Amino acid sequence: MRFLTACRGEAPDVVPIWFMRQAGRSLPEYRKLREDHDILTLCRTPDLATEVTLQPVRRLGVDAAILFSDIVVPLVGLGIEVEIKPKVGPVIAEPIRSVGDLERLATFEPEADVPFVLETIRLLKGELDVPLIGFAGAPFTLASYLVEGGPSKDHRVAKSFMYAEPEAWQKLMDRLAEMTLVYLRAQIDAGVDAIQLFDSWAGHLSPVDYERYVLPASEAILRGLDGTVPRIHFGVGTAQLLELMAGAGTDVMGIDWRVPLDAARTRLGDDVVLQGNLDPVACLASWDVIEEKADDVLKRLGGTRHIFNLGHGVLPETDPDNLKRLVEYVHEWTP
Repeated sequence: MRFLTACRGEAPDVVPIWFMRQAGRSLPEYRKLREDHDILTLCRTPDLATEVTLQPVRRLGVDAAILFSDIVVPLVGLGIEVEIKPKVGPVIAEPIRSVGDLERLATFEPEADVPFVLETIRLLKGELDVPLIGFAGAPFTLASYLVEGGPSKDHRVAKSFMYAEPEAWQKLMDRLAEMTLVYLRAQIDAGVDAIQLFDSWAGHLSPVDYERYVLPASEAILRGLDGTVPRIHFGVGTAQLLELMAGAGTDVMGIDWRVPLDAARTRLGDDVVLQGNLDPVACLASWDVIEEKADDVLKRLGGTRHIFNLGHGVLPETDPDNLKRLVEYVHEWTP
C-alpha cells in the first residue's frame, strides 16, 4: 500500500495523499449524521464512527483512512468530565490547577474506558482496503485543555502553571504520556496500521520551553512505539520546533503550510519522511489556484519521501469535489 510504503521511506508508485480532518466537517453525508448526533456520541458509537471514517475514503479516493474520534476521548478514562461544545471546542468541568488536583486522575485502561474506539478499529479493518491511521493528542495539547478548562488563544493559564509549578507539571505530563502510550498501543493491537501524534498547541512554546517541559513526554510516547507501526508527529505553527519534534522519535514529520517542504528537508535531513503541506485555505479557492499551489508543494520534494496532505485540517467550507480533484491531481503528478 503506497501510504505505508512512503512511511517506510521507500518509493511508492505515486505520491500518496490523505487529509487531516478528512472524516467529517466538509462532507454532506457527515453533516447529515450530525443532525441527530453530537460529536462524542459519534465517537462512542462504533457503527457510526466506522461510517464517518469510511465516508472520505469512498468519496475522495485517499490512500489512507484516519480513525474518526477526538483527542479528548481518552481523558474520560482519567476521570475527567469533558464536553465538546459547538463552536467552542472541548470544555473541562473541573480543570487541573494544583498538585492536589492530580490526585483526582484515575488509571487509564483502554478496554474498560474506550472499548468503543477499539471496536471501531476492528470494524474498520474488516471494511477498508487502505491503511488505517490511529491517533492521539500529545501531552502538551491535552494538558493545555486540562489546565485552561477549554480552548485558549495564548495558553496563559497552562503556561503559567508550567512555570510556577514545574514538579506538578512534570507529574501531569508523565501521567498523560503514560495514558497516551497505553492508548496508542491498544489502537495498534486492535489493528491500526500507523499512528499520528497531534501536538496542536505546541507552536505556542519556545524551543527552550518545549525541550524542557514537553519533549520528554512526547519522546516517551514515540520511542515507546518504536518497532510497532509508522509514527507521524505533527504540530501547528511549530517552525521553531521542527528539529526537536522530529528528534523525539518519528518516522514521518508533519509540516504545516508555514514552512516550505524543501526548507524542512534541508533542516531535518533525509532520515525522516515529510508529510504536508498545502494551506487548507487554498482548497477554498478556484481549481487553478489549488493546482498551482499543489504543484508547488509537490515540486519542492520531487515526489521523494513525501506524503501529500494539508498543512492542517480540512476546513468545513471546503468543497469535497475540490478535494477529490486534488487527490486525482496528486496521483497523476510526475516529477
